Amino acid sequence: MTLTLNPGAVTLDMLETIWRTGAPARLDPAARPGIEAAATLIAEAAAGPAAVYGVNTGFGKLASKRIAPADTATLQRNLILSHCCGVGEALPENTTRLMMALKLLSLGRGASGVRWEVIALIEGMLEKGVTPYVPAQGSVGASGDLAPLAHMAAVLLGEGEATVAGERMAGGAALAQAGLKPVVLGPKEGLALINGTQFSTALALAGLFDGWRNVAASLITASLSTDAIMGSTAPLFEEIHTLRGHKGQIDVAARMRALLAGSEIRESHLEGDSRVQDPYCIRCQPQVVGAAVDLMRFAATTLETEANAVTDNPLVLGPGRIVSGGNFHAEPVSFAADIIALALAETGSIAQRRIAMMVDPVLSYNLPPFLTPDPGLNSGFMIAEVTTAALMSENKHIANPCSTDSTPTSANQEDHVSMAAHGARRLGQMNANLSAILGTEALCAAQGIGFRAPLKTSAPLQSAVAAIRGISEPVTTDRALSPDMQRAAALILSGDLARAAAMEDFSL
Repeated sequence: MTLTLNPGAVTLDMLETIWRTGAPARLDPAARPGIEAAATLIAEAAAGPAAVYGVNTGFGKLASKRIAPADTATLQRNLILSHCCGVGEALPENTTRLMMALKLLSLGRGASGVRWEVIALIEGMLEKGVTPYVPAQGSVGASGDLAPLAHMAAVLLGEGEATVAGERMAGGAALAQAGLKPVVLGPKEGLALINGTQFSTALALAGLFDGWRNVAASLITASLSTDAIMGSTAPLFEEIHTLRGHKGQIDVAARMRALLAGSEIRESHLEGDSRVQDPYCIRCQPQVVGAAVDLMRFAATTLETEANAVTDNPLVLGPGRIVSGGNFHAEPVSFAADIIALALAETGSIAQRRIAMMVDPVLSYNLPPFLTPDPGLNSGFMIAEVTTAALMSENKHIANPCSTDSTPTSANQEDHVSMAAHGARRLGQMNANLSAILGTEALCAAQGIGFRAPLKTSAPLQSAVAAIRGISEPVTTDRALSPDMQRAAALILSGDLARAAAMEDFSL
């Protein structure tokens, strides 16, 4: 089903649908009159006597160079081809498609001056599955994501490369195979296509979408771990969290209370437990991950706003008002990516400590060493825990802020840059690392709960354990755990663990 995008009012849910399902998208036809009116104003400016940046002038430091009307098409084509300077691995196809949808949204606000013909070709590419091959490195998030967006735009000209049905080919061949024709760019159209934050924003949204699944799943794994080590649920009492007042903390505690309600394991040690307090990794999950939830929600608001924004330059504000500004500067996206990174790193940090607790017989409340029934002959989850420590540490290293970095570019014309692109790009690796940490926690906790039999955990957590057991049998003797850990990570990122525990409605 093709999704209809209403510029300025698209929701995160719709964007996530595009990213996860590959659904094609097109603009609401109601946007067309405004788009065409702006294109008419640009065409008039290109033929007029006044210098208008990017319309009849060069770009960046070359803005003082006047361009003759006869060279307008060449100017725009040269802009696209000269900016195809990306390197590195390709952007994932689903993220490229999201980037294209975001570009439609920006152009659809009627302030960019492109013709409907350009819009229609992007829509056609989304419908026919023509996905530009976009190298993921090369943007500093300043004058827009210039290099990656140029690789996208090149395919509209019949240049560059694209994939169709999984086959990589020349851009012109890809369009032809889909029954589409390249465009000849008019005034400013090349600049409108490559000025903007859509590459950084698409990557940040991808990081947000998977990040939320990870953070939500951590409530399940934390609850499983709490029962595995026979921890206390007293730190989840509602009054504790309302006294502090942070919404994320309140929400996390409420969900964990619901997940643990009715646990026979918990009921078995309400009285006579010699332990007074659990370690922070059990006791402070609402405070730590609740704070991460608040950060994720703040980032979500920023990215939803950015997804609906006009971020190219100059902007068509009305007759005689084509004005240069700086909406292409991706500082909001860079900040959002940084705080998502912090939330992911801390969620993994506290989860890893729970894994370490479960494999340590000094801390696990009578669980066998390394969660194996025959320790010594078997090592159980000993090195699985070490792997999660490595992943936790890697995430902490790459969570260092990118928004505080800057370097002058383009002959000092772009003298402060946001670094949003690689700030957002790292989120993919961080989410992969976090899902592996949480997946391993799920395996350890299920193993620990098994040792508490005949006592049972709660109904929702029993369903979660059943989902875990669907991808990994109990570890009775040593075996290679890497396949189990990878399947457990996939269980987290697919949302299947959340669905098993009836947590899929825990939303941004």
